[in-house]
Formats: sequence, C-alpha cells, structure tokens
Amino acid sequence: MTISVYDIYLLYMTYTVDAVGLGRRFGDTVALAGVDLTIEPGTVLGLLGPNGAGKTTLVRILATLVRPDTGSATVAGHDLVADPVGVRRAISLTGQFAAVDDVLTGRENLTMVARLLRVPRRSVRGTVAALLHRFDLADAADRRAATYSGGMRRRLDLAMGMIGRPALLFLDEPTTGLDPRSREQLWSTVRGLAAEGVAVLLTTQYLAEADQLADTIAVLDRGRVVARGTAAELKGRLGGENVRLHFADGETARRAAEQVGDPRRTHLDERLGTLELPTDGSAAVVRALLNRLAAGAVEPERVTIHRPSLDDVFLTLTDSPTDSPTDSPSDKEPVS
Repeated sequence: MTISVYDIYLLYMTYTVDAVGLGRRFGDTVALAGVDLTIEPGTVLGLLGPNGAGKTTLVRILATLVRPDTGSATVAGHDLVADPVGVRRAISLTGQFAAVDDVLTGRENLTMVARLLRVPRRSVRGTVAALLHRFDLADAADRRAATYSGGMRRRLDLAMGMIGRPALLFLDEPTTGLDPRSREQLWSTVRGLAAEGVAVLLTTQYLAEADQLADTIAVLDRGRVVARGTAAELKGRLGGENVRLHFADGETARRAAEQVGDPRRTHLDERLGTLELPTDGSAAVVRALLNRLAAGAVEPERVTIHRPSLDDVFLTLTDSPTDSPTDSPSDKEPVS
C-alpha cells in the first residue's frame, strides 16, 4: 500500500475543521454571532438547531460559498479565506436529495465524476470498481440509476462524493425519505467513512440519527453554539429523569408551567395538555413538585417518568422562531 503525503498529513493533523469566532450578517439579521467549532479527523460532529439557527449559513461558510464577516477558520489545513480552492479540494457535500444522473448507470455516474475530478485515466476503472464494491452497489453497477431504490441512490451519491477522498464530508439530512432499513445501511456506511479518517459534519432533523452517529453534538441557536458534548453529556445536563405531567387541558398545563417557573427548563405542550421538566428521579423531588402544584390548586391527572432524550435536549436548549430567515440568506455574492 502506498502512503501519500496527504495521508501522513491527515494522520498528524489535530483538527480537520478549526473555526474561531465565525460571524455573518445579512442586512440587519445576525446569522452567526461568533461561532467556535472544531472537528477532529475520523469523527462525526452532529450540528443541531431549529430552523433559522444558522446551520445552513455555517455550512455555506465552511464550504466557501459565503464569506464570514468576522472570525477565521481552516479546513484540512487550508485557510478559508486565503485558500478557498484548497478548501474545496478537501471537502465533499451530500445534500438532502441524491445528485445522481438517472439516465446513467451507477458505474457511469462514478466514471463521470472521476473524470471531472481529473482522476488519472489509468486509475478511473479501478477507483470506480472499488467504490461500487465498498458501497454495496457492485451487483447494480450497470443498471440505470433511475431503477435504484432510495437507499441505493443515497449510497451512490455518497460514493460519488468520496472519489476525491475528502478530508471533510458535509452530510445535510442524509436519510431524508429513507425507510428504516435503508437508513440503517446508510448509517453503517457513514460509520465506516469515519473509521477511515474522514471528518463528517452532519446536519439532521432526525435527532435519533445524531444520537446514533455523532461522536460530538453542537447545538446551534440564534447564531451561537449554546451547548456541545456527547449525546450522553447533553442528556445528563437535564438531570437523571424527566417528569411528564398530564393535565385535563392545555390551560391547566399552562397554569402549572407558571407555578413551576423557569420556562427554559420545562416543555409545555398545551395541545396535549402536558408539561415536562427535568428532575434527579428521586421520589422526594417528585413529591415536592406535586405538593407545590397542589398548593396552587393545579394537580395533574397522571404522572410519567422517562429518561431524557436528544429531543428533550433540543427543546430545552433552543427557542429560535421557526420562520427566521437566517438559514436562507438571500445574498448572491459570488464564490471566489
């Protein structure tokens, strides 16, 4: 096996992504407000946040599609502003929808990308064959991509993105629309890529996906990283258990929420008439909570207890409006 200078560089590089103080405004709207972010080689960083939190803006900046107003970053050792071409050579992006040509076969799709990336002609056939095998597409290599299932199309899209052997792979909601079996197959593929040293930046609305794949999770809200850690660490911040109180109606649940206080550590669902809040799971704490509510003449009909999930973390840490424009910048600045 031949080891390239690039392989040696990846082996000793501390961070694939090292961003400090990234900021970006679109008119009067602050999309990012000083984001610090690091991703080590061979790890998956899950980027979570509500719509409008700044996730898309951050990805666009790291992919050199938008310039930051403040801060600096390097991607695979290339400065984001001073060496955007070097950054683009080191990254690959797989979006929500597979970017494959349905008229071409799987093999032809891979061959086309290999030629666009100027893979030496003598190496194209071997590179394509290896990727077809690696992504479990060898048996369907000579079928048109239009006949592929959703999971096969996503794997082909990933294979096309790996031709240039990127140091950083952006995955934007990679399992959207996939059935559970196809989703698990894609998760296995992503784990394999990380095991080979590829750094992965994953944005997803499936919190279970981040729980399964991410080594580290960063929660973005209103343009700032409000929490970072492993899934277990973030869940631990909410306490040992979550108490869910069920009330007769939403109005009663709302009055209970006012009694408890601290809205950032509670989740009120007036439609379902429920209120959730973290506790240490002890009987004494739950009894004290119920006594406090009873003193205010607000008593639940039913009480259930469950361990915090990433959904609980997300709802507790984020409060951005869902229709904020910060994730859909309207500027048309050219890529340099």
